[in-house]
Amino acid sequence: MLKRHSQFFESLLFLADLFVIGLSWFFSYYIRFYSGFIPVEKGIPTFKIYLYLIIPILLIWGFVFKSFGLYRPKRMSSYFNEIFDIAKACTFSVFILIFLTFLLRQYEYSRLVFLGFWAMTIVAMSIERVIFREILRFLRRKGYNLRHALIVGTGALAEDMLKRIEQHPELGVKVAGFVSPDEYSQIKAIKDIPVVGSYKTIRDIIKDKDIIHVIIALPVEKHNITVEILKDIGDEMVDIKVVPDLYEFMTLRGGIEEFDGLPIISLQETPLYGWNIIIKRATDIIAALIAIIITLPLMLIIAAVIKFTSNGPIFYRQARMGLDGKTFQMLKFRTMRIDAEKETGPVWARKDDPRRTLFGSLLRRTSLDELPQFINALKGDMSIVGPRPERQVFIEEFRKKVPKYMLRHKMKAGITGWAQVNGWRGNTSLEKRIECDLFYIENWSLLFDIKIMWLTIWKGLINKNAY
Repeated sequence: MLKRHSQFFESLLFLADLFVIGLSWFFSYYIRFYSGFIPVEKGIPTFKIYLYLIIPILLIWGFVFKSFGLYRPKRMSSYFNEIFDIAKACTFSVFILIFLTFLLRQYEYSRLVFLGFWAMTIVAMSIERVIFREILRFLRRKGYNLRHALIVGTGALAEDMLKRIEQHPELGVKVAGFVSPDEYSQIKAIKDIPVVGSYKTIRDIIKDKDIIHVIIALPVEKHNITVEILKDIGDEMVDIKVVPDLYEFMTLRGGIEEFDGLPIISLQETPLYGWNIIIKRATDIIAALIAIIITLPLMLIIAAVIKFTSNGPIFYRQARMGLDGKTFQMLKFRTMRIDAEKETGPVWARKDDPRRTLFGSLLRRTSLDELPQFINALKGDMSIVGPRPERQVFIEEFRKKVPKYMLRHKMKAGITGWAQVNGWRGNTSLEKRIECDLFYIENWSLLFDIKIMWLTIWKGLINKNAY
């Protein structure tokens, strides 16, 4: 019954894809020759020669999409992964089409039509897939097109898996029962879902319950049972998924990845790799240059006032910890006496701090003492947005008190950050600041950086916790 339902929806999706592909091809021809957006210099070719290609196009796209696994069930995968697969399949298909038309050489086809068709199929098919999946999810929430799953395990990991499945009814996955890793289990049910047997009888349970998904959620010490189960049901017509017990150690952007066909569990990594590094650095350079040009007159005035109102240098350099635990010299306008820490040693600034100069007090309240850090950002020591850097002497203390404190150094230190725009700066909750820093690293994107920059400007530079 469930297989017939699955085949019906796959066929429906296949027909919808073919319709969108055909429409995209005709629309690409229209935009190129009839929209008026692109000049036509050699005359408009007859529509018939483009119509001849529609059958090869549908065959190529259908075959490639099937080969790329785009008609397999996607109940437990993300939209991003599916759209990425669509982009790869469309790109591959276009190359085949170009090669085919090159071999035939009977007609000369517009390269702009091919280019527009390639872009349009990716966008249109991604939208079509999202709409199709959302309709299916709506039906599944109503109880239609459900698939039954078994969870192997009765511990905390298995219970957590059940909780997550129940939070997403749109997946259409219904847990039919738990399978005990013990032959004689005393546990009869977990949250009203019955324990339907032991792992020794899992084959019979799969057939009896019409199971589609088997989710193995066992602790590391039960690894031998996992291996035994996989050997036992490896030839069953079910989807098998294993939840690694190591997931509790996953922190920053942890997940499963693949290297040359070998699955690897990533426990933590920085989001700055590949194009992300280039995008982040380019943003820092552009934003820092703009900020320096705009604030240069103000910085010259501040420098002059500091020089004429107090003894000592204009700038204050202080060693701070940045990306990957490396130290750098952070620049600030000097706001305190040159011997400020002679008697106290390294301490945080406090309200009405007597060590400040008269003008320094104003600079700190308005955060104008931070302006030279745009030079740090231009040099690459800092970023415009990121966790605020701290001194080594305080870091040694903080890492003992706050779990995962050092993970904030997986991102380049910033002039402003998610913690700062949420009010956690100065002498405020260290735990909240770390929570915000890790959230920022986990969810980093260019748009997130732009949002934080905007909030920094919108909320103003004055903060009650800036001493």
